[in-house]
Amino acid sequence: MSAIPGPRRYAAPVEVRRSPLDAVHRAMGAKMVPFGGWEMPLAYAEGTLAEHRACRSDAVAFDVSHLGTVRVEGLDAFATLQRTLTNDLRRIGPGRAQYTHLLDDADGSVLDDIIVWWVDPEAFDVMPNASNTERVRGAIGGVDSTEGRAVVAVQGPKARARLEGVAPEAAAVARFGIVRFDWRGVSCVAAGTGYTGEDGVECAVPSGAGEAFWRAVMGAGVHPAGLGARDTLRLEAGLPLHGHELGPGITPLQAGLGWVVGWDKGGFRGRAALERERTKGVRRRLRGLVLEGRQPPREGFAVVVEGKPQGVVTSGNFSPVLERGIALAFLPPGVEPGAVVGVEIRGRTVPATVVKPPFVRRGAPASRAGT
Repeated sequence: MSAIPGPRRYAAPVEVRRSPLDAVHRAMGAKMVPFGGWEMPLAYAEGTLAEHRACRSDAVAFDVSHLGTVRVEGLDAFATLQRTLTNDLRRIGPGRAQYTHLLDDADGSVLDDIIVWWVDPEAFDVMPNASNTERVRGAIGGVDSTEGRAVVAVQGPKARARLEGVAPEAAAVARFGIVRFDWRGVSCVAAGTGYTGEDGVECAVPSGAGEAFWRAVMGAGVHPAGLGARDTLRLEAGLPLHGHELGPGITPLQAGLGWVVGWDKGGFRGRAALERERTKGVRRRLRGLVLEGRQPPREGFAVVVEGKPQGVVTSGNFSPVLERGIALAFLPPGVEPGAVVGVEIRGRTVPATVVKPPFVRRGAPASRAGT
């Protein structure tokens, strides 16, 4: 006798969030895709390759409003961030930005990688990845102010020159500097940061002014670019992506990001686990791979070392600058730049040279050894 089925259970619908610039992206013909709980542009009419090349040679703008913003302020703000995040805020000061990590206290793995904008002496804008905002806010407190602003990242060798006619104070911000600026009567913040390997500026503009600011940037001759180009650019630059090169079980030391750890500042979340790994030595290390061909390796492909699968690709794609397949992969720590390994792609093993990222520096190829 068959069992009587119980009542059907349906998962609650997940609300898709949209950027303040959503309408202008659609009007420009962007292909929209889900990403981290948001619907964001993947590419515009010219396509990902054209957007990638424009960023390496001229200037593009990305809508990165899906990134979180958590405002932490008050007398205890500095101490809260200092004891929670890995990097040492004493290395910078107000008017500067810093890359840092939030770690799992048990194993030292990276729960999120974050940019901190030190806006005022007692005010910080902490910028988590899109899907990790609540996790980060739970660790540091503060107020989620994501909905109140749009963030436009203008990137490329001509980014500052083109932005100068729109917002000169933003265009002049130092690399990893923070500056307030007024634009058409509204207060905005700019940071000399980005995720492409090129120079550039990220502008946080109140939501109501976001569309007008984006159109002004487009009017200055900046090309629109979407998530597709953002990913190929960051890969050529050797920059990690949470959920790929960072995440559960992956520590800053394994990812080659030990410089993000402020060992001299005292306690922080995950310090004890990280110290144990530093003493024992890492069991794997993130490296770059340059393949002997145009075929792109993909996440999860095995890396063969001395005839055996001993590593795995975390991110891979075709490099428009190098015109060959490139990848980031975790390999045994003894595999050094210059070694030749194999990547298993659909039943065959493709030779690849191990390099130290970045693959491309400021639009120009790095050496094959990555130095």
